[in-house]
Amino acid sequence: MNNKEFISALAQRTGLKTTRVQKMTTEMIGAISECFIEGSDIQMTNFGTFELRKKMERIMVNPGTGQRMLVPPKLTLTFKPHPAWKDSIKNKGNE
Repeated sequence: MNNKEFISALAQRTGLKTTRVQKMTTEMIGAISECFIEGSDIQMTNFGTFELRKKMERIMVNPGTGQRMLVPPKLTLTFKPHPAWKDSIKNKGNE
């Protein structure tokens, strides 16, 4: 599902105009982005948690040349789904 399809489906479910739904989702994504820039995690009830994690620096070996390189530390974004939501997806796949 792409962005346009998602906005249309959400507008249909809520009964709102697509332009309003588009603006709401844009604002929501902007607010979420600001939280990540500040270094905050986001926890959404019955959905899951978005966390910023710091990966430590490490040494990587290029398999083709055998050359060792230092990979600098970096922040990564991870998502941990809510257990009930995760189970419902697993059960739907088994049907």
